Amino acid sequence: MTGRGREAVLPPAGHRAEAPLAPDGLVVTVTNKAGYKKEFDFAELSVAVPMQRSLAKVFADRSRGWTSHSTARSSWIKLGYFADFLSGLDSPPDDLDALTVAIMQSWRNGRISTNSGKGMLREVRNLLQADPRLAAGPVAEELARRIPGPTPNKQSYGESAREQVVQAAQRQFRSAWLRIGDNTRLLNAWRAGGVTEGSREWRIGKILDHLARTGDVPRTLHPGGHSSVTNHGLLGGKGGEKAWGRLFLTRGELTALAVLLTDRFGWNLSVYDRMPAPTTAPSVGEMVSVTYQVQVEKRRLGRGRWFSTENITDSGASSPGRLITQALEATAHGRALASRLAPGTDLLMTARSYLLEQEHLDLDRPAPVGPLSFGVSVSTIQWWVRGHGLSGSPFQRARRTTVTEEGRPLQHSQGTHESVYVLPDQRVQRASRDVFEAGAIEALEQAQAAVFGGQITDNPDREHQETATADCEDEESSPWPAPGGGCGADFLLCLACPNAHVHPGHHPRLAHLHEQILSLRSVMDDRTFHERWRDHRLRLEDLRDRVGPAAWKAALAHVNDADRTIVQFLVKKDLAL
Repeated sequence: MTGRGREAVLPPAGHRAEAPLAPDGLVVTVTNKAGYKKEFDFAELSVAVPMQRSLAKVFADRSRGWTSHSTARSSWIKLGYFADFLSGLDSPPDDLDALTVAIMQSWRNGRISTNSGKGMLREVRNLLQADPRLAAGPVAEELARRIPGPTPNKQSYGESAREQVVQAAQRQFRSAWLRIGDNTRLLNAWRAGGVTEGSREWRIGKILDHLARTGDVPRTLHPGGHSSVTNHGLLGGKGGEKAWGRLFLTRGELTALAVLLTDRFGWNLSVYDRMPAPTTAPSVGEMVSVTYQVQVEKRRLGRGRWFSTENITDSGASSPGRLITQALEATAHGRALASRLAPGTDLLMTARSYLLEQEHLDLDRPAPVGPLSFGVSVSTIQWWVRGHGLSGSPFQRARRTTVTEEGRPLQHSQGTHESVYVLPDQRVQRASRDVFEAGAIEALEQAQAAVFGGQITDNPDREHQETATADCEDEESSPWPAPGGGCGADFLLCLACPNAHVHPGHHPRLAHLHEQILSLRSVMDDRTFHERWRDHRLRLEDLRDRVGPAAWKAALAHVNDADRTIVQFLVKKDLAL
């Protein structure tokens, strides 16, 4: 079975996978998941031919596990830098077996200080270690040296920066959604015969029907070979939004939708290229809300774990699923046209290009279908960012912001969540300061509450009032005053009061009380013992440490019947003021 549950089709008899390395040993062909091929010519590298062949061999071996051209291209670029480094040496090595520890140390030292350099070191090392000649020896040991992980430099958005990005995306996408919604209602009314024939609305409805079926409005072909919008006066202009944009999103508007989806759900940018249109889950008796099943592709999780399904409910204007509903409505005509032009195509993120026919350049992304393109390209993001006066792609920062606010992993592991998203994030660190401060204060208060709060004396004072556990200097100034005056605390709390005085005559009773409290651990669960007796036990132990363990232990020999009776009442909570 395949990772998505369909029965795998066996290759024909005698089938053999095409070798990625050409017979000349210099050209490597990488086939991506879609079946497209891309060649990498190692004769272009600025090193000796034997070195070119060796690098091509390890590159070809590693390419068998790749499913995208972008992965191969990234590795190829890093190898190119390595080749340039070698060719710039005073005595460039002819092949991999001529590499020395000094060469590899120089290569490492020049790149270890930056994130991009660390990535280059790691990729080149992985390739070189596949060569049998570098499996052992001094150079192999140098390659095996630990390369520190990258220092996270992407930060989540602050509130104002995030608001700026989200508002820009909301304005653009909402305007497009309203425009397409208005024209869709007119088209449906025209098709249902609900518009007066010959009226302006009827004529526009006819144009919209042509647009929905073909992907473009009627055009007039001029003698010079160029064409123009036939009914531009009726439509109110010749621009895309006035013409074919009445039913289709532009690529910029689709980018705005992707920004909103990332901000809401924390999805990666790569998800949008192949995300199927969400389907609705069965709902028994539910008439108001609708739950969508959204399939999310996460290739880095590895084969067999690429796909996960998220259930997202639209239960009102502020619910997460409302954005999914609007996305489906805004892309409905694009998805319908794509399905007619290429049956079986049903990708959510569908936009109409300014060109009727597009060249397929990025073979890792879905091929355009007629005037339609799918997903969001890097070049479109750069154009969108410039158009809105923003700085840098918003996707990584928006995703990081959503993940840290959610406080849980989103399409990544718990370890990645903590090490990459949470701990290095400055906004999280700033927000955590108050939490840490509150925790420290609470811990201090608990520590202070669990120590003996009174005074240790050598002799009793006749002016003090005797209690079950200590002598009280002044009950009228108690931290726990009674409603009618005096002290309202339990006798066990006397040991936490600054008015308490303990002299050697109290030691036998308190040492015996400590023993009895410890004996309770065997007859009650930990939680109950902690809640009822923890602080009393800690105060007694703090007092024991101040008195001295030897004196405390000796006091147990002097426990009398009166002490035992009072302690029994204290343990049973039968003594109270």
